[in-house]
Amino acid sequence: MRILIAGAGATGGYFGARLIQAERDVTFLVRPRRAEQLRDGLRLVGPGGEETVPVATVTAEALEGTYDLVIVAVKAGALPDMIDQIAPAMGPETMVLPFLNGMAHLQALTDRFGPARVLGGIVKVVATVADDGTIHQMHPIATLTLGPPFGQVTDRIRRIHRELSVSGMEASIAEDVVGAMWHKWAFITAAGVITCLMRAPIGDIVAAPDGEPFIRAVIAETEQVSAAAGHPMPGPEHDAMVGMLSAPGSGFTSSLYRDVTAGLPHEGEHLLGAFVATAAGLGVDIPLTALALLQLRAHDHATA
Repeated sequence: MRILIAGAGATGGYFGARLIQAERDVTFLVRPRRAEQLRDGLRLVGPGGEETVPVATVTAEALEGTYDLVIVAVKAGALPDMIDQIAPAMGPETMVLPFLNGMAHLQALTDRFGPARVLGGIVKVVATVADDGTIHQMHPIATLTLGPPFGQVTDRIRRIHRELSVSGMEASIAEDVVGAMWHKWAFITAAGVITCLMRAPIGDIVAAPDGEPFIRAVIAETEQVSAAAGHPMPGPEHDAMVGMLSAPGSGFTSSLYRDVTAGLPHEGEHLLGAFVATAAGLGVDIPLTALALLQLRAHDHATA
């Protein structure tokens, strides 16, 4: 199975490297600067140590032929251009699997390629990319979930799942992948609100007076919106979210917080803005989330 991964950042790079190590046929679609960084391999640093994985790359201008699976692992702002770039790689049977946060990307991909060719997907990996292109994995979690957002699980989806089931990441099929995507959206929104409002890692927030009640209040807001949308948070996932976002001494921060504090482009509008707008449409009041969105907008205006 020929696999094209659009984007070699923290998410696409990590999962692509694990696929390559399992001898899958993987090519990264990247910009010229990233291609140069990867010329001698993709460097991973994480709980298991350091390793460099040889990778194949291609730029949009040099993309030739079609692929069996196209994985889209870019941030929301890059999606419109990336849809145009991957179009030549889409053959009659090609499936596209997005690893974006939120929900809006499903419609954009479906509008371009049709519902039969678009999968829903979520990944959980805590990683970031350093200035030199090295991917730093900061937590051992690495899971991938895929499924059909508009139909039933097919043999083709099962084949893709088998192809993506490799060492170093836990892959699963979800019949209700839309629900799984909603649950992740609730989690990353909560993580973004908590760390961006408090400007600190989880452990420091928990250590402060009333820090944990604040965290639980934010979680309650995001779970209320998910439930109102028809996707209540299952008990085990609720417990996992509370555990990860209220662990004493934890150095965990959200990717949104890391981008904002580093002065990088961020997904505040795509994540929090869309979440607040969706909550308003559902008649759910989420004042802490709305406050975090206001803070981000004021920050962006001040630093523009």
